[in-house]
Amino acid sequence: MLKIKLSRYGLGPNGGIVTSLNLFATRFDQVMKFIEKRQNASKYVIIDTPGQIEVFTWSASGTIISEALASSFPSVVVYVMDTSRSTNPITFMSNMLYACSILYKTKLPFIVVMNKTDIIDHSFAVEWMQDFETFQDALNQETSYVSNLTRSMSLVLDEFYSSLKVVGVSAVLGTGLDDFFVQLSKAVDEYEREYRPEYERLRKTLVSTFNYWHELTCLLACSFVYSHSCSLQGSDDASAMSPSELILTRGTLDEEEERESDTDDIDHEEGRCLLEPSLAGWRNPDR
Repeated sequence: MLKIKLSRYGLGPNGGIVTSLNLFATRFDQVMKFIEKRQNASKYVIIDTPGQIEVFTWSASGTIISEALASSFPSVVVYVMDTSRSTNPITFMSNMLYACSILYKTKLPFIVVMNKTDIIDHSFAVEWMQDFETFQDALNQETSYVSNLTRSMSLVLDEFYSSLKVVGVSAVLGTGLDDFFVQLSKAVDEYEREYRPEYERLRKTLVSTFNYWHELTCLLACSFVYSHSCSLQGSDDASAMSPSELILTRGTLDEEEERESDTDDIDHEEGRCLLEPSLAGWRNPDR
């Protein structure tokens, strides 16, 4: 599918991925229905998203997909990083910045999975996260400008590390999966305890706002129909008279219009008294 989009629209790799993701988001309701049908038969649903952070995390379609899932099902973000390629402290800090931005963008329970522990153990990374001095010692071996920037950022991310769930796994050997599912269960409990109430509150707010604007639109539509019918009735009365009758009775009509305008003021006052209490309720959707 991606190759078709690249050739049809003349897009590059990232442009093709974004376009495919946008088209996929327009049909994501079918994915939601599929998950609903299988939720009793399947305990977990794994959705692998594009690795480019600008393609999924910071795109409109990525937000639509993640919020659609999070508003209906217990959702957990699993950030998989390559441990063997994160032995350099600068590369490790880049991964942590990615993880931090994804966490605060999705606002969902978050787990960092350090993969490929069969190549190198992830204990060095855990130590860097828990011991600031150890990470600084590793940075002292770097002399580039980026190392100074990384040293400053490590102070900022210290609080981020304290609440982060980290587990090391090997996709080849299957080691660490038991610890991963333990952390996943804790993340689901965290979702039910902290995130679901917030989504329910947002849902109620959206429904209340929608009802408010719907009722206001109906009121305006009814007012328009009423005024339009009155103007049509007046034009029908005038069109029923011949031109000579209009000329002969023009003075009489003016006097009748003046009397009708006086009664209209009374009618408007009465209508205002009838409409204002209901409008007062519509001004505040929560009432």
